[in-house]
Amino acid sequence: MPLRSLIKKKQDITMSIITNNHLRPGLQEQIAATKSGCTNCGECVRECAFLKKYGTPKSIADSFDAIDPKSLARSFECSLCGLCSVVCPEQLDLDGLFLEMRREAVDRGFGDYPEHSPLLTYERLGTSRRFSLYRLPQGCTTIFFPGCSLSGTRPDGVNRVFAELQKTDPTVGIVFDCCLKPSHSLGREQYTGAMFEEMNNWLVQQGVKEVLVACPNCQVMFTSLGQGLKVRTVWESLAESGLQPEGVSGTVTVHDPCVIRDAQPVHQAVRTLLNRQGLMVEEMPHSGRTTVCCGQGGAVNLLNPQLAASWGELRKREAAGRRIITYCAGCVQALGGHTPTNHLVDILFAPNQTLAGKKKGAGAPFTYLNRLRLKRAFKRKEGYAVTRERTFVPEQGQPKKRSWKPLIFLVLLVAAVAGVHLSGAAQYLQQEKLQALIASYGVLAPAIYILLYALAPVLFLPGLPITIVGGILFGPVWGVVYTITGATIGASLAFLVARYVARDWVAAKLTGPTWEKLDSEVAQHGWKVVAFTRLIPAFPFNLLNYAFGLTKVPFVHYMVATFVFMLPACIAFIVFSSSLLGLIKGKVSPTALLGIGLIVLVSLIPVVYRRFKGRQAAEAEAE
Repeated sequence: MPLRSLIKKKQDITMSIITNNHLRPGLQEQIAATKSGCTNCGECVRECAFLKKYGTPKSIADSFDAIDPKSLARSFECSLCGLCSVVCPEQLDLDGLFLEMRREAVDRGFGDYPEHSPLLTYERLGTSRRFSLYRLPQGCTTIFFPGCSLSGTRPDGVNRVFAELQKTDPTVGIVFDCCLKPSHSLGREQYTGAMFEEMNNWLVQQGVKEVLVACPNCQVMFTSLGQGLKVRTVWESLAESGLQPEGVSGTVTVHDPCVIRDAQPVHQAVRTLLNRQGLMVEEMPHSGRTTVCCGQGGAVNLLNPQLAASWGELRKREAAGRRIITYCAGCVQALGGHTPTNHLVDILFAPNQTLAGKKKGAGAPFTYLNRLRLKRAFKRKEGYAVTRERTFVPEQGQPKKRSWKPLIFLVLLVAAVAGVHLSGAAQYLQQEKLQALIASYGVLAPAIYILLYALAPVLFLPGLPITIVGGILFGPVWGVVYTITGATIGASLAFLVARYVARDWVAAKLTGPTWEKLDSEVAQHGWKVVAFTRLIPAFPFNLLNYAFGLTKVPFVHYMVATFVFMLPACIAFIVFSSSLLGLIKGKVSPTALLGIGLIVLVSLIPVVYRRFKGRQAAEAEAE
């Protein structure tokens, strides 16, 4: 090994030792406990898809390197369900280990994944002034906290549950807010603590002593972070109140949410309500304390959908055709894609519809609308002494300053349009004159266009505007030739930069399970993955070019696959844009219709592919 490589390796090892000695105290304790306590018996590995992929907890703890982005990212594929801790003969807190690893990643700036953005946005809206609402009657000491998901998917269920609670306690209040479980699971400890503490303190100051939760995640958060508040589920309250739901007959099975696997009183209350309704509950092999994750735990479904789906398929096999009843809206969504699943409020208040498969929860964007409607309805109700909407945001969670870029762009666009008209250049906006002007420059015009398109992927510039210009200036034939040439050159340049010029820098930027999966897929299928991602885009085009440079796909295979499988989309958009100026003037030409048709066909490719894969999976299941 060359001397320079030996020195660098020694420096890396030294830095790793130094860095790992400066871990969070909680992580240091967890790693030490796992290294000394884990015997590599394999009990947890047999139960967990995540550990089957990465090995025993001891091996993960031994190999953990806080300066390695891949090592930091690994924990985000754990669902934090806790089944590993339950089956561990040494009673190790293994889900606690992986949560601490997530927190370490966040502390080091490696925990911000774009895949998590939708979930965090949903959470942020839940805590915002627009969506939050606190309504407490005079003398209120108990509140109903339905949570974000149940309010969004089943607002009628929230109303029915609240009405039942009011029968036994007319002074019960209601709070629409978010418990911060997403941020908690993603390792955003400081933000979670600050937001939850503000909510907790306000409730205590108002004299609230008990919180009735409908969501198991809310139960965990109030139990672990709540101060001065008693926490119970509405299911326990309804079971104790003697609720007599409409009687039906049939057999169901129950999925206990993994986050409250140790909450045996809640498990029993749910089964009591179902039995009282006349339903027979047949347990699955994994139930109660040994329940499994639905697939959404720890937001694994956002980073590794295949891993998450494996739990759903396990539940499908264990349910064996029986309808699953659960009391977590997230679990309903996750399991419902695999086997018939309903929320407990569905069966309690609409049993016949539920058993007939006609009771469904709302999906986005209606979940947002339902939450706003619920808030509006409760805000209009009279008889409440205290009302508030949450406005608190900790410094760490302050929104970024509003960007003026869109406004500046709009001003420049208006100025450009005005300038074109005032200068008399508007005459050149006729396509024939534009093309004649371009033709007067000879080979220089297409050369400049190809060069511009080649630089766009390298510099992360959007390619669609350039494509549209190419169709307008060069027409449907030469526009395709020049565009596909420039796009292929640009994609190839980015590939070569990642492979030979800035490999370490690119590798540091492209971390996480998504890119690891791409690497493993390329290692297994080669150029076919390039073809697939070009034909059915799953990642940002510019990032993909660099990402493929880190894989082992041969350059020639990459370039040819890129050229061939980008052609369909290129042809569609060039043909369409070649008639765009005519469309703006109200002229619908055959070329325009052809372009629109081609774009529709290209857009349908992912849909057809998903249906094809779904049919394959169904046939495999039938066999």
